[in-house]
Amino acid sequence: MLEITELSEKSIKKILTNLEEESETNCKLPGKGILHIEKDLPYLIIYRDKLKDQGTKRMVISEASYLIIGNKDFEDYQKFIYTLSEHFSAKFKSYMLLEMYAGDEESHTFVLKGPAEKLPTSLGVLQEKLNNINQIYSGLYLKAEIKDTKQRQKEGDRALLTIEDAKKSGAVLLGMEIPPVYRSEEGKLYPVFFRNFKDYVIKSLHIALFDFLRVQTSSGVPSYNALGRQVIKDKVFEIDRKLSAIEKSYQFLWLVSPANIHDIKEKFFESNFETVLDYHYRLLPVDPDVLKRKLYNLKIEDIDDPAMSYIFREKREELDQQITMLGERGTRNFFYDSMRLHKGVEHELQEEAEAILQAVPEQEPSETVDLIDSREFSSMARREFDFFREQDENFKCKVHIRQDVNVMMVSHGELYIPRDYKMIKKEANALIQHEVGTHVLTYYNGSRQPLQQLSIGLADYDPLQEGLAVMAEYLVDGLTPNRLRTLAGRVIAGNAVMNGGNFQEIFRLLVKDYGFSAERSFNITSRIMQGGGFLKDIIYLKGLVKLREYLQNDGEYEPLLAGKFGLKHTGVIKELTERQVLKPTALKPSYLLNKDVNKKLELIRKGLPLSKMISK
Repeated sequence: MLEITELSEKSIKKILTNLEEESETNCKLPGKGILHIEKDLPYLIIYRDKLKDQGTKRMVISEASYLIIGNKDFEDYQKFIYTLSEHFSAKFKSYMLLEMYAGDEESHTFVLKGPAEKLPTSLGVLQEKLNNINQIYSGLYLKAEIKDTKQRQKEGDRALLTIEDAKKSGAVLLGMEIPPVYRSEEGKLYPVFFRNFKDYVIKSLHIALFDFLRVQTSSGVPSYNALGRQVIKDKVFEIDRKLSAIEKSYQFLWLVSPANIHDIKEKFFESNFETVLDYHYRLLPVDPDVLKRKLYNLKIEDIDDPAMSYIFREKREELDQQITMLGERGTRNFFYDSMRLHKGVEHELQEEAEAILQAVPEQEPSETVDLIDSREFSSMARREFDFFREQDENFKCKVHIRQDVNVMMVSHGELYIPRDYKMIKKEANALIQHEVGTHVLTYYNGSRQPLQQLSIGLADYDPLQEGLAVMAEYLVDGLTPNRLRTLAGRVIAGNAVMNGGNFQEIFRLLVKDYGFSAERSFNITSRIMQGGGFLKDIIYLKGLVKLREYLQNDGEYEPLLAGKFGLKHTGVIKELTERQVLKPTALKPSYLLNKDVNKKLELIRKGLPLSKMISK
């Protein structure tokens, strides 16, 4: 960081040189002033450091281009602002100076001070967005008004530049007075409200700034999302690493699945489907209390980047729920926490499952069916790994064939296969694209990003992950009738658990009312009952339904493979990509090379029923 003790002609020239040579400029300025410009942007957010102005400064320092004016040498700051304006307006045809400050304590009005006739659209956009804040926060009765005045600064302050000097330097000077409703009469912040209020104001400001940049400058900024910070503070990466370390310290799915599943199955079938042995779980390798202490020692509230703050707060809440569930395995409380985590079975999802089970009968296995075992399947997986290595030589993945695994799964990017697993050869390619072409691939793509959360998974990422995985089965002609029925049966079983059904009742429901074989019914029931009632399995069909809706609304498919996140995060992922925080996707699955994929996706967009997605 540059340290400038006085804003002399020589030091200003040094700053301008730094701006030209570096992608990020940070300067300490006289009187505790700060300049932060991390990329070429034709605007500068300005704030005068004041006492007893809690919160306002934090709105400014989350910006990619800002100046904090120190408490000395104001005339030198005026010269500096003039020189910066000349420099950037020559480069971009125009330059916006926007000073942000708090209004009187009793104010409920955003006052936008600027040339209303010259910037009618930009100021109008900002006014409209700020007025809409009342739709989110009822009872505040805020309003925004445009004030066409030459006095752009707060009343009682000296002007940053005269209007004439602003014109000479190529700058447009605006003032933005913010009602300080985010703090009490005593000046203390309302922390939760302030965070949300700040994020809303910044987004509104970026939308208006983008309108100005698009019309008045030659900057070429692609969207308002790109106005956020590209250079992420070390504090953000530190929290990202610590959140990831907490999640990696335990394997949630592994710890909530029974270690004695084979004994449970054998006894259940021997007893004519009556006796269910107790589930035995693996010992916890972690202390839930210690993990929670680590979790809430992370100062996520200090992150001023709206996108990062949103991602981390969501993830902390999800990890909190998971850690609680680890300590409650085998109890009814585990089920209640699972309800919170996976949101339960909505009426529409239950109807979708019922429709599938009515339209698609169970297929009896053929006596001549060609089966492959776990070793043959692992060989197929390794061939897919070779395809990934052709795209990225750094790709690595292990396959584990285990006796104590009851279901094929990917954990932390590695593939686990039950030792006694057998599958129809025709279905194997679908499973490869489900487990490897989706779960392994998105883990690796996420791991190539600067944020570890994209490999571990943002909060509530599972529905989209499983929706993509099942969609991949359809795209390679591998979604069989029995597979689709199983996904629907999991929803039926989840709904039955929610209605108080026990293991035997759910098993019989699937066999007698929905025509499932005893083997398939046991697999569905044993999974939904693990932990004490685990609703994760409903997300396969739920994710497929939500993904279909997304595609029908013209959503793009390939960007969803950039890491592990939910559909609700697509806006954040797009923003971080446009801010160049995230990198291009490293790997693509092999099925996207198939010429029929676009035709199949088009059928989905046109409303193909789920029951028609099965392979012939």
